[in-house]
Amino acid sequence: MTDLSTKLEMFDAIASRRNERRNFLRFAGGSALAIGGATLLSACGSDDADLAPTPTPGPAPVAALNDADVLNVALNLEYLEAQFYAFAAFGVGLNANLLTGIGTQGAVTGGAQVPFQDTVVREYAREIAIDEVAHVAFLRRALGNAAVAQPAIDISVGTAAAPGAFTAAARAAGVIGATGVFNPYADDNSFLLGAYIFEDVGVSAYKGAAPLIGNRTYLEAAAGILAAEAYHAGLIRTILYRKGLQTPNPIPSLITAANQISDARDSLDGSSDIDQGITGTDATVSNIVPTDANGLAYSRSVAQVHNIVYLTNTAKIGGGFFPNGTNNRLDSLRTSGANA
Repeated sequence: MTDLSTKLEMFDAIASRRNERRNFLRFAGGSALAIGGATLLSACGSDDADLAPTPTPGPAPVAALNDADVLNVALNLEYLEAQFYAFAAFGVGLNANLLTGIGTQGAVTGGAQVPFQDTVVREYAREIAIDEVAHVAFLRRALGNAAVAQPAIDISVGTAAAPGAFTAAARAAGVIGATGVFNPYADDNSFLLGAYIFEDVGVSAYKGAAPLIGNRTYLEAAAGILAAEAYHAGLIRTILYRKGLQTPNPIPSLITAANQISDARDSLDGSSDIDQGITGTDATVSNIVPTDANGLAYSRSVAQVHNIVYLTNTAKIGGGFFPNGTNNRLDSLRTSGANA
């Protein structure tokens, strides 16, 4: 049996080869992002209606937000996705050298390797895991000394009496009952539903962040990650739909659960209806790509994204998958009256 150390070496080697093949780090130009670079307008320029109100005059103004602020929001989300997929696909988390940075470094609670039975699902999980680890490494390289540390992350199942983040999310969505337990590491189908909780959020988060990035080089890099996240989301949505209608043994409960998760995300991100399930009103009609009337992907603000990962629609910091909050300045600003 392969021990943990060997697994980590194998995982790093695979990720390294993938990174070299894609030449991902060319966007960073081998140098750290200068914090004193082009500053950004605050998120008030976003088309989302759920941002905090403009602060009234009085205290000293908040320092202008910059590209590092925006990329660190993305880095926090990539820590979460990378840890979940790495554990699910390979049974190990990120190496210690990818966790350090500004702010309080936290540990990961939960995580386990999925005993995949479906070869397609297993290979999707491995490929996505490698991509997500590459995203963490890339953003940390781009940010340099400005990169935030991984905060405390909860990707646990928990118990009926003390639910972990995944169980809490599944209960909130109605996928399980008030005393049920949801384990995304139990089997292929549970893994797909666990992955579905995150994937669409990442796409809409990068789309919402795009107008806030001032440096064109880093905007191109963010666009590259957005495209990768969209591919991931499409894979997860497609296979959930296929399994829901497969012959001879369809699993309609998968479609129902996915659509319930979508509704739960909508209830957390504000009054606007910008989330869509994997089917239309007719459960046999696919809705693999969630878009608006113009065929465009939706955007989410920083506040909306945090509400979903915190599993709350209040303006508090922390909860859900980030029990102590995230390590980024925009998180604290969203509760202080600044535009975030």
